[in-house]
Amino acid sequence: MLQNRWSKDLIEVGCDEAGRGCLAGPVFAAAVILPDNFHHPWLNDSKQLTEQKREALRPIIEQEALAWAVVAVSPQEIDEINILNASITGMHRCIDQLQIVPELILVDGNRFKPYVGIIHQCVVKGDSKFKSIAAASILAKTHRDEHMARLHLEFPHFGWEVNKGYPTKAHRSAIAAHGSCPHHRMTFKLLADQ
Repeated sequence: MLQNRWSKDLIEVGCDEAGRGCLAGPVFAAAVILPDNFHHPWLNDSKQLTEQKREALRPIIEQEALAWAVVAVSPQEIDEINILNASITGMHRCIDQLQIVPELILVDGNRFKPYVGIIHQCVVKGDSKFKSIAAASILAKTHRDEHMARLHLEFPHFGWEVNKGYPTKAHRSAIAAHGSCPHHRMTFKLLADQ
């Protein structure tokens, strides 16, 4: 059962990312401030939902959230600052864009860098515990999947419309056959025998 909030009286934003373990494409971060009374029976960690349910929830979250933002951090920046820093940077940039200034940041996972002037709380498996983090996980995932489907049109041989850039056997075989492309993360182990 997802909880509404961490605190009783602070404006809370939930933050999460998608695509951290991928070999290609940006990492996407999202931040969502939900109204206290937000409820949807499907709302859960995006990984627990079917693609159809995620896609159906996205416009509902975007319409009903008090504020939300989604940011992509490029493969080049990931290679420069590493994936953990890129994920956190993406979340910070999302918070920068919010129309409402939150008073508490709820972050999925156990690592975060302080955001100036706002306290934060890391929550392991937070996307299956708090509504705002679950909502952020859905926005990050659906926006990223949409982006990878567009990149697939440019580089169809990598199968990104299916694997979304994750290190599947087919994706690695395609890299072995065709080489990498500008959307690959060069600091990641692109081939299994690297």
